[in-house]
Amino acid sequence: MKTKILITIFLVMSFNAWAEERYAEKVKWLSLKEGMERAKVEKKPMLVDFAVAKGCPRCEFLQKNVYSKDEIARKINSDFVPIFIDLSKKLLPEEKALGEKYDFKNDCLLLFLDYNGKVIKEPDTGQMCFADKIEPDVFIRYLDSVKNRMFKK
Repeated sequence: MKTKILITIFLVMSFNAWAEERYAEKVKWLSLKEGMERAKVEKKPMLVDFAVAKGCPRCEFLQKNVYSKDEIARKINSDFVPIFIDLSKKLLPEEKALGEKYDFKNDCLLLFLDYNGKVIKEPDTGQMCFADKIEPDVFIRYLDSVKNRMFKK
């Protein structure tokens, strides 16, 4: 009986690890250097997420409820160059410089940049997108809005 319980627990834990790993593969995150190079070549906007993989409610919400949605992951991968900057690790000088440019104070921040590295601001407020907790339906509309603003310049 104990063996069956242990096997069941092991299988559940293995499935959870597999699901988390599978999620991580939906959005094809790049480093800042790779992403900036690709954005210039492909003339695509960049989605830059300064985040931590575990322990931050904002980051975990985005990972589990936004980036894991097939429609959103497809849109990010096809229309944007996704860049992940891991705040739990020592930042490279160019990562730190980008964060400081937008006064991130080593905190989570979501930026949308054009392929030249300039922030794509909201037309009415001039603000950038600082993600706290964005519901998937709002986020996908925001992705469309950012893409449209970039190409209307």
